[in-house]
Amino acid sequence: MKRRSSFTFGFLLILLGAWFLAVQFVPDIGDWMQRVADWPFWVIGPGLIFILAGLISGVTDLMIPGSIISGIGLILYYQNATGDWQSWSYAWALIIVFVGIGIFLANLFKGDLRTAIEEGGQPFMTGAVMFLIFGSLFRAALGQTPFLGDYWPALLIVFGLWLLVKPFFRRRRKANVTVTISTGDDELAEVETGAEEFVREVVEAVEPEEPAEDWETALDEALDDEEDTQEAA
Repeated sequence: MKRRSSFTFGFLLILLGAWFLAVQFVPDIGDWMQRVADWPFWVIGPGLIFILAGLISGVTDLMIPGSIISGIGLILYYQNATGDWQSWSYAWALIIVFVGIGIFLANLFKGDLRTAIEEGGQPFMTGAVMFLIFGSLFRAALGQTPFLGDYWPALLIVFGLWLLVKPFFRRRRKANVTVTISTGDDELAEVETGAEEFVREVVEAVEPEEPAEDWETALDEALDDEEDTQEAA
């Protein structure tokens, strides 16, 4: 992991250094950037570098800050081009959308499409709905046309329904616990079991009238009892 992080950081420095050298020694590049690209591109560019570095190095988590930075740059590009700086009153909700996009890309390039949809889809949908709701409210307050026109309150209903049904779609995950047992012959045995089943067995091994405050103590007692039983046999 340290080697991969070092590679990624070095790659970013090389790209930045090459770009600034090119701008210094090839003036036409700087002139072209001034003619074609407005200043928000200096925000979009670093974000794209993070995404590219994550893709090349395999550290796909870099795509999350890359998506956020590039997304903010796109908002600034729109505002700079239209002069609609008042849109910041609701455009901030898009940052949550960019987080969802980054999480989706990071997991997608890890080869885990299901996790990409589950973990990236939730902030994406939440941010999108918040953007539409706050956008409609603030645009109406500013004398502009709300999103969806007169039907924008339907967004509140949709978001409320989503909050109601969202808990039913959560995937139940079972944690695993690995227990290492050492015997007298210095043999090691690893037992992996579901956390829920493991805790239940430990609790059952303790006297009901004397509940253990520390689960490690309860585990030690249960293992000692098991060892005594084996020795007696």
